[in-house]
Amino acid sequence: MGFSSQPLPGNSAESRLSASGRPLSRNWLAIIAFIWAGQAVSMFTSYAASFAAVWYVTETTGSAILLSVMSICAYLPQGILSPYGGVIADRYNRKAVIIAADMAVGLVSFVLGVLILLDDVSIAAIMLMVIARSVGQAFHGPAMMAAMPMLVPEKHLLRINTLDMMLMSVAGIVSPALGIMLYEGVGFHAVMFLDFVGAALACLALVKASIPSVRDCAASCEKRHPLVEMKEGWSALRVNRGLFLLIVLITLGMVSFGPMGSLYPLMTYDHFGGDGFMVAVAEATFAGGLFVGSLIIMAWGGGKRLALLLAASCVAFGVLAAASGLLSPTMFWVFAVLCAAMGMVCAWFNGPTVTLVQRNVPEEKMGRALGFVTAAMGLASPVGIALGGMAAEAIGVASFFVVDGVICAIIGVVLYLPKSVRALDEPSAE
Repeated sequence: MGFSSQPLPGNSAESRLSASGRPLSRNWLAIIAFIWAGQAVSMFTSYAASFAAVWYVTETTGSAILLSVMSICAYLPQGILSPYGGVIADRYNRKAVIIAADMAVGLVSFVLGVLILLDDVSIAAIMLMVIARSVGQAFHGPAMMAAMPMLVPEKHLLRINTLDMMLMSVAGIVSPALGIMLYEGVGFHAVMFLDFVGAALACLALVKASIPSVRDCAASCEKRHPLVEMKEGWSALRVNRGLFLLIVLITLGMVSFGPMGSLYPLMTYDHFGGDGFMVAVAEATFAGGLFVGSLIIMAWGGGKRLALLLAASCVAFGVLAAASGLLSPTMFWVFAVLCAAMGMVCAWFNGPTVTLVQRNVPEEKMGRALGFVTAAMGLASPVGIALGGMAAEAIGVASFFVVDGVICAIIGVVLYLPKSVRALDEPSAE
């Protein structure tokens, strides 16, 4: 038997409805807590497995090229396949799609663990695991994001969307230590088997949750070509001029932001003359800032003007990044503080973006629309990393931080100039 779907008591009609306008379960908070507890476990074990895989390739080959290829494998399949993942999320039961994606990735980790035990592991097998994770996320992401508005009230939607970012920040701090501890203490295979267990627990947490199927066509829908349905998801974004402009500018922002993450170690090493410990400090302070920023959003709720919050976060990040590039080589600890501040404002980016899409796209097209948004962001990052790497090589990493920071700030200002984007913050747009 699934969780109860009995509506909440109360006089307010809004208090009894989910963000998508459906009757809200009496125990909706318990459902969400159960689902996200499972997702949290899976996220921690996945991060640990990914870090262990990176360390294995580093230890075995010492090849920067192979590590770059791993990064491409982690981004590219998700970017290409997310629109199709959105079609699947809108065509079939979203809970089934999430479970299938989680379990498929878990099984890949299990098989890799067996190969490691048999001493038959190879770099090619590691790359296949990374690709499988990216493919799984292309189906998991749109289905998970599209399901949330059906399960939570409107006033808590941004908080739930930010929860993913908060868990990612904690996983980014804790999971590498967990991964390397198991890798060195028990063996590479133990990390892979742990990832399989994490995926299984995430699936079990979803089994009892009732997530409705949403269809915008009859039984003949399954006979339609996926490209036709993808076009409908694209049209659902295009029909709202403000939302479409917002997504385009956010994608440009991701191209600009993308290189920063990959250049933090180089900035610490090259500009500040730091060692491995200092690199770890910079990464940890950024992740800590991301966690604090997520907590602020979850406590505050983000307010009414989410498009303005997005624009402000872009401007703030750009100013902080540019300031980092202007620091003298002796000011590493100031840079660490700025890293924490950059992490904090980054937490105010993804949640509002997803929430604005959820508020302005019909639920039956939600998966496809979010699939395109995920694809745009997923493809923007590797493009930005490639362009940023060449630019940093040409002008120096500190100068790149200044130039890229100014670009981010300009994008943030431009983002909120169009009247149609500002209209997203009006009550009639919610």
